[in-house]
Amino acid sequence: MQELGLLFEEKMEEMYRKELKELSEEQNPEQNADENESEEELSIEDQIKQELSELKPKTNDDGSKIRKKDPLSFIDLNCECVIFCKTRKPIVPEDFVKKIIEDLADPNDMQKRTRYVMKLTPITNSCNATMEQFILLLNRVLAPHFHEADKAEKSIKFAVDLTRRNFNTIERMDLITQVVKQVIKDGKYKHVVDLKAYDKLILVECFKNNIGVSVVDGSFGSKYKKYNVQQIFEAKMKAKDKQNEQK
Repeated sequence: MQELGLLFEEKMEEMYRKELKELSEEQNPEQNADENESEEELSIEDQIKQELSELKPKTNDDGSKIRKKDPLSFIDLNCECVIFCKTRKPIVPEDFVKKIIEDLADPNDMQKRTRYVMKLTPITNSCNATMEQFILLLNRVLAPHFHEADKAEKSIKFAVDLTRRNFNTIERMDLITQVVKQVIKDGKYKHVVDLKAYDKLILVECFKNNIGVSVVDGSFGSKYKKYNVQQIFEAKMKAKDKQNEQK
């Protein structure tokens, strides 16, 4: 988890530096006002008091603690070899994970950035494991990729990749059938299923009583090894060795 946290924080700062600064200013206006004051104007005693006050938990008017909404927060799923990280604005899970994978796949950077992380899977949003909630979730997640603007007029080839862990609430084929149904909307849209040469891949992650959904590009499987970090690095090494042999 520590390795993944460092990787995420580094990329978050790189991608969302401006947005994070603006968010911090909105959440802590008094703190930012204090930071604008020159530290040279404060005595040593005042500086110590200021540092101590910043360490104390902030409270609301009723005395309850103010919960800091961190953009990244890891959640223990009590599931072996699976780590879940909840993200908040300004992070966009699909863009965030894709950028990390693109950097890890860069052939000009042969440094192995991770030792224990094997695979990354973005989740746009999630819901409780009921068919009604699943349909609502699909409508929210699928619309920008299939039903809005010029995408509604195109014929997009898509596939569904469904993973189940400790999950038996809804049958696998019932979930897949519902995804396809919500994409094409009874023939309203011209999108078609293509399991090999898809333009978009719909990821459905089922765990215990929760279902998560996201949509990734066709490069997910063809170019980026389904975001398998270990396979990406091995492919880079193999390409590097082949290049050295040809010299």
